[in-house]
Amino acid sequence: MGTEITFRMATEDDLDRIVAMLADDMLGNKRERYEHPLPSSYLKAFKAINSDPNNELVVACDGKEVVGVQQITYTPYITHQGGWRATIEGVRTSASVRGKGVGTRMIIWAIDRAKERGCHVVQLTTDKKRTNALKFYERLGFKATHEGMKLKL
Repeated sequence: MGTEITFRMATEDDLDRIVAMLADDMLGNKRERYEHPLPSSYLKAFKAINSDPNNELVVACDGKEVVGVQQITYTPYITHQGGWRATIEGVRTSASVRGKGVGTRMIIWAIDRAKERGCHVVQLTTDKKRTNALKFYERLGFKATHEGMKLKL
């Protein structure tokens, strides 16, 4: 790994690498379909994210190599006096850089980006089975202040 990780908005050319990282995970390998060609659903989702000014799909790069990905969604709320929140989703780093600080840099970058966008809160969820991820986010200052719930459709 080089000394400097850079961040940029993902392009369609990054999609294969992004899906590979999402699938290279204890939970992702059960729900993602990393195959060639990629299922068209990934391109459709990328285009929807890319065309929405309140969504950013961000890649972390070591030189020209994509080594991380995260999606940031900005949402206006009536609560908190009409404030905005940033939600971080789909955070993954390449196996080749895990434990080398890339994930920390990615989250700090996302927090700074949320501040630039005027957000008053940054939130995220992580599966309870990801005990290392829970500890990671807690080390970065996140607190489990709410109980999240989902309904699969």
